[in-house]
Amino acid sequence: MPTFIHDDHQLFYREEGSGPLLLLLPGNTASSANVIGELAYFGQRFHTVALDFWGTGQSARLEPWPENWWEVGARDAAALIEHLGEERAFVIGTSGGAIVALLLALHYPERVGGVIADSTVERLTKASIKTAVDGRAERTPEQIAFWSAAHGDDWEAVVEADSDMLLRFVKKMRGDWAQGRLSEIACPVLLTASLEDPLLPRVGKQIMSMSKQIPNSRAFLTGGGGHPLMWSRPEDFRRVADYFLMRVQEVAQAQAG
Repeated sequence: MPTFIHDDHQLFYREEGSGPLLLLLPGNTASSANVIGELAYFGQRFHTVALDFWGTGQSARLEPWPENWWEVGARDAAALIEHLGEERAFVIGTSGGAIVALLLALHYPERVGGVIADSTVERLTKASIKTAVDGRAERTPEQIAFWSAAHGDDWEAVVEADSDMLLRFVKKMRGDWAQGRLSEIACPVLLTASLEDPLLPRVGKQIMSMSKQIPNSRAFLTGGGGHPLMWSRPEDFRRVADYFLMRVQEVAQAQAG
């Protein structure tokens, strides 16, 4: 099992393919086990690596999750790039993983060549977090199968730890994970989302606001799909992701030459 140690905790990752490094950062209650399809798809052209964040998947557990859990994830992702012997990576993050991806670009700009941030918004509201947490309480067979595949036998403790973190975060930080610093992100960014995503408040307006703030950004919004776009409309997501990654690579190669 590929693992490494960072800040005294062990982190697990899966990898596929060869070429330029591409990190896949899953959502809060997901793990690398849930992005096997994306590993296979993008692994045809990239050295594609999916990280299990601290407290999830096959990585070490922690209790409770801190309010800055996404920033901790960004530090761990930067350490993973170094562990893999690379200077920088392209990054795809979805849902909470998209927050980590953008924080990675913000705090470690030398490590990131471009970001695709799927199905996230700049500001999380108490109402949206409550809706998400309440939805987890249903414990449908589909939810249980998803979380069990992601985390193993202790999936329920992982989900509860994340829900607790989200409730504390939105109360303490008022849902603003970026703290008004999106304009400092220098690398190319693609923001993607479904306008019908039930978990993202005012998603269209928020994505446009984020795109205006991030200097080198573009956005893709669609009327179909749900949360996240990467899974609910995979063909659309992969089409725009492929084009973005191709263009970012061309620009990087031109600058290097």
